[in-house]
Amino acid sequence: MSKEKVVLAYSGGLDTSVMIPWLKETYNCEVIAMCANLGQAEELDGLEEKALKTGAIKAYIEDLTEPFITDYIYPTLRAGAIYEGRYLLGTSFGRPLIAKRQVEIAHKEGATMVAHGATGKGNDQVRFELTYMSLDPTLKIIAPWKDPKWDLHSREDCIAYAEKHNIPILQTKEKIYSEDRNIWHISHEGGDLESPANAPNDAVFTISNTIEEAPDQSETISIEFEKGTPVSVNGTKQSPVELLQTLNAYGSKHAIGQIDMVENRLVGIKSRGVYETPGGAILYAAHHAIEQLVLDRDTKHQKEQIALKYADIVYDGKWFTPLREALDAFVNETQKHVTGTAKLKLYKGNIVPAGTEAAESLYLEDLASFTDTELYDQKDATGFINVFGLPMKVQGLVSRKDT
Repeated sequence: MSKEKVVLAYSGGLDTSVMIPWLKETYNCEVIAMCANLGQAEELDGLEEKALKTGAIKAYIEDLTEPFITDYIYPTLRAGAIYEGRYLLGTSFGRPLIAKRQVEIAHKEGATMVAHGATGKGNDQVRFELTYMSLDPTLKIIAPWKDPKWDLHSREDCIAYAEKHNIPILQTKEKIYSEDRNIWHISHEGGDLESPANAPNDAVFTISNTIEEAPDQSETISIEFEKGTPVSVNGTKQSPVELLQTLNAYGSKHAIGQIDMVENRLVGIKSRGVYETPGGAILYAAHHAIEQLVLDRDTKHQKEQIALKYADIVYDGKWFTPLREALDAFVNETQKHVTGTAKLKLYKGNIVPAGTEAAESLYLEDLASFTDTELYDQKDATGFINVFGLPMKVQGLVSRKDT
């Protein structure tokens, strides 16, 4: 009788390396390792060999960078979604893509189980498991850090287990910070950052200059959008990957997109994180500038409300839900006229608008000026204010009677 198979979200780090033999021993199963490249700078060479040597029967090392941008980053960008006003969701929308690919591989390989290495205190466990449940609720979910059979309670325990099972470890010295990196961002948590009273050390910033290191001369760039999607930088058309790499270079140079925040995790814990999202911050600023020209007041205000909900959905791991798809339908309708070019001046952590153009701009210069025009008769405002302010006038009259 053949053994059951499990597809493990595999990074090649200590935890998931240990989990391969642990899963085999504990569940008497065969392990298929799946590692997703979302544009992180980590070296992926040798991961397949390591996974097989550790005990996996097969390893998938897949470059998912472009679909990560087009199918996850861009919809969130078009929605204008930002969690708690600051976090650009860099880790949040990466997990559903990884989990989705796990499910696809499970179907292909005839696996009955999926597993991940997220802990029971964070958000990632939710993002992985909600995706599994949504895409195939028949798959058994194994989360070793929450499994009663898991008796490795520290990094030292994991190292000892690895040594016992001859699992190669690249380094045994614990990192100062816990980090997650992809083409959109890098996050930093733990260490001295666990106290909000501590300012981030300069060493925290690994992909961007500090403000002090940033050039003393500003730099102006232009970004072109077509229906809410960025297509070129400084007049040069680029693929999604190339475009984000280009903006990351500009943003990193000028210390753009550095966020230090205390956020509310879904599980009820406050956590402090420092994020670097250089290209992403630029894209959000450019997209917002064009929307200011082309969206009417009611649509703009409604979209701002949608953005708050969209951010919660992404943060909470509810990517594959009818609500997210329904909100996308609204957002996509609003993006039909979001075509234009935004110029931005970058300087020591600041993004300054430097001129915006859109073919279907609703901004009419003569209407916006103080000069009288045929389109707007200033005398009409008197009647408008009288009607608009009538409830307040009535309230005022009643209040006077009470005094």
